[in-house]
Amino acid sequence: MSRPSETVPEHVEIAVVGGGPVGALTALRLARAGRRVALIEARDPEAKLTDARAIALSWASLVAFADAGVQIPYAALTAIDTVHVSQQGSWGRTVLSRDDLDLPQLGAVVDYPALAEACQAALAAAGVAVLWRTRVTRVATLAAFARLTLSRDGAATPLTCRLAVLADGGELAEQLPGVTRRVHDYHQSALLAELRTERPHGGVAYERFSARGPLALLPHGEAFKLVWTRSPTEAEALRDEPSEQLIEQLDEALAGRFGKVLAVSGRAVFPLTLKQVNRTVSGRVALIGNAAQTMHPVAAQGLNLGVRDALGLVEAVAASADPGEAGVLRRYAGLRRLDSQAVVGFTHGLVSLFDGNGALMSLLRGAGMNLLDLLPPARRRFAGHLVFGVGTAR
Repeated sequence: MSRPSETVPEHVEIAVVGGGPVGALTALRLARAGRRVALIEARDPEAKLTDARAIALSWASLVAFADAGVQIPYAALTAIDTVHVSQQGSWGRTVLSRDDLDLPQLGAVVDYPALAEACQAALAAAGVAVLWRTRVTRVATLAAFARLTLSRDGAATPLTCRLAVLADGGELAEQLPGVTRRVHDYHQSALLAELRTERPHGGVAYERFSARGPLALLPHGEAFKLVWTRSPTEAEALRDEPSEQLIEQLDEALAGRFGKVLAVSGRAVFPLTLKQVNRTVSGRVALIGNAAQTMHPVAAQGLNLGVRDALGLVEAVAASADPGEAGVLRRYAGLRRLDSQAVVGFTHGLVSLFDGNGALMSLLRGAGMNLLDLLPPARRRFAGHLVFGVGTAR
């Protein structure tokens, strides 16, 4: 059974702040490695999750969750066998397949609430101590301990630990010595919706660089989940206006690839901002997941990068007598530096590359996509980076 302690302890070996999928995975893997860990999460475990996002998990991320005991219901998963990248009104395309990497699938799409509920069940089954309905308001690092200030029901309580892991709460990171956060506002929003089309998706995820902005179509049950990057004004208008107007724009952007769009439902809008810290370690505090970086969804890499952060941290601290020792955390930072910088840079570059619609820019994009498609070794390497990360062991 879970141990949702109503009593806040004075000290734990490792405290993980943020009970989303990345924080939960970290706590589960640390507990399995024999570490004494407590997970701190602000939400009520009985509260119904209503997050509208659908998450594209890579094959490597699916394996990581399964190995930690997270049993995502099969019915909640929609396999991604192929990724098709193209641009509207011009030549050029790249197709990535599970066969490129000899995998059963490249990944799968799951609704965020289904993933979070599976993580919560795994925490309970593993007996991981979870401090629900508890917020962290302050974080400080000392020579031998990190110190957190917890808030629950209006009462402030101190907690010390050998290592504090921030999996969420970028604002907390700014309290740490030497840590600053780069914030880049894209002045864009993501329009989310579910689409029903005349033709089935066939396990194919589409990245389509349309004249109105990049859009992703993720296979989701018998339908698609749409993530369309638009200006904030356009996204809000399409969320609120009659669905016929959105369908008209989608039919134009998709050019009949799936026949006509039959219906649109579940529309929501999220602002898009890049946030990245200059360092992932400060004293006895390590940053992972959204506390380390929050990215544009154009390449669907955000949560997958956070999963690799979690695995890298566990690898670095699992066998150490002192999980917060400086050398241990330097190893974590070194393990994650290349992958994090490469993926954040690649994602940010994609936004800039596909934001222009001039003839020359379109020609260059098309040539790049076709070249990648025609060179199997390069295509396999690129697919491997998306599924397993950059510079990480497969």
